[in-house]
Amino acid sequence: MQEQDPVNKVDRNKVYFLIVVIAALLGINAYLYVKDKQQSSRFVTVSTEKERLNLEVEKIEAELDKVTLLNVNLSDKLAQEEKLAREKIAELKLDLQKGKLTQGDLDEAQDQIKELREFVKNYNDQIIRLEKENSYLKTERDSLKTTVNSYSEKTETLEKENQNLNAKVKVGAALKASNIDIQAYKVKSSGKNILVTRASTTNKLTVKFAIVSNPLANKNYHKVFLRVFDPAGNLIADESNLFEIDGQQMQYSSAIEFYYNDDETEYKIDWTNPKEFMKGVYSIILYADGYVMGKSQISLR
Repeated sequence: MQEQDPVNKVDRNKVYFLIVVIAALLGINAYLYVKDKQQSSRFVTVSTEKERLNLEVEKIEAELDKVTLLNVNLSDKLAQEEKLAREKIAELKLDLQKGKLTQGDLDEAQDQIKELREFVKNYNDQIIRLEKENSYLKTERDSLKTTVNSYSEKTETLEKENQNLNAKVKVGAALKASNIDIQAYKVKSSGKNILVTRASTTNKLTVKFAIVSNPLANKNYHKVFLRVFDPAGNLIADESNLFEIDGQQMQYSSAIEFYYNDDETEYKIDWTNPKEFMKGVYSIILYADGYVMGKSQISLR
């Protein structure tokens, strides 16, 4: 049998080796290709998840802003919870803006976003409930205010009616003089009074009057003020003698006080003129209880 050529055997071994090397290179290339494709796919997946989470955070913040715009007065607890939520949102935004994030980072962010979403939902429910309560309280307050205003108006009306009624009662209770008679007298040195008609001989005037029966008048002491006017229309009175009518101070010539008992008693006021009497008509006005009681005149020759 003919022996195999050693040279050919070596060539065959080289070929086998080259085939193995080529196969190994092809395997390595295939592995690197698959690995690179997997890494690219993983990068795309992580980047997409990052963007999605960022949008979730923006949406949660927008929901929180929307609730805040309701302008409801928050309790200290709710205000603190809102503050913490906004701080967490700010942290998540910073984390998601980082250049590299692992899948673990994204999973953790996902859990935090889930918690935030649940918080905003509960927060929103509480704010809406508070808004409804505030709306109800506002309605109740407005209703109560309307009721109070209505009662105030009624009270004011009743007070005015009461004032008017009191004024009418006061007017009705005022004393009115009747049968007013003025007489002129000359007072002699002996003290005797002589009835006269001439101005030159008159020293004093005596005003006599009765009181009209009035069941409404107070059976009590009443003061009557006399004002005397000379023929020229000038008031004759002492400046220190003052009384009040409708809040206005007025001078009077003379006054008396008596007890009114709703009977037929006749009263009189004596008035001595500090000056000489003049020829002409003297007028008198009587006041009692803040109202005019009566008027009269006397003519002196």
